[in-house]
Amino acid sequence: MGRALLMVGWVATGGLLLTAVLGYRVGLPGAMGWHLLAALFSTLLLLFSHSWILFYLIGTGKAIKSAAKEHGLDDSLAAQTREFKNRSNSWLMLAMMAVMATFIVGGGVATTVLPPWSHATLFWMTLVIQVWTLVIEGRVIGDNERLMRLVDCQVEAALPPEASP
Repeated sequence: MGRALLMVGWVATGGLLLTAVLGYRVGLPGAMGWHLLAALFSTLLLLFSHSWILFYLIGTGKAIKSAAKEHGLDDSLAAQTREFKNRSNSWLMLAMMAVMATFIVGGGVATTVLPPWSHATLFWMTLVIQVWTLVIEGRVIGDNERLMRLVDCQVEAALPPEASP
């Protein structure tokens, strides 16, 4: 599931790039509507992806902690899940805030309250943050999957022979 959510994040980041292309064409007839639609879709998809990756890490962390406690496994397993969250949560939150701020500032530009350079600058910063966050998420999800496989193996080894599937 984690990898699927990560792929959704990459697709949404591609949508951000499409949004930029459409944004630089805003002077053309009908371009603003397409730019707004692409921005809304990409923003919501990124928020979905990052939010669910955050929940996924919380949920798998609780499952690992519970399995370790129930089967008398090493306490360091739960500590590893906390380390995963520590590596990713701040970037996840920053990425979500950046994409929301870019969308909101775009509204300010569309209503001529803000200058266009403010939206363009924020967009490029947001794009860098999104890509970096997705790289971190990919590493953390990979580490998390390896830890879940390790816990599964340890739980299976800890079960009495008659309880094994």
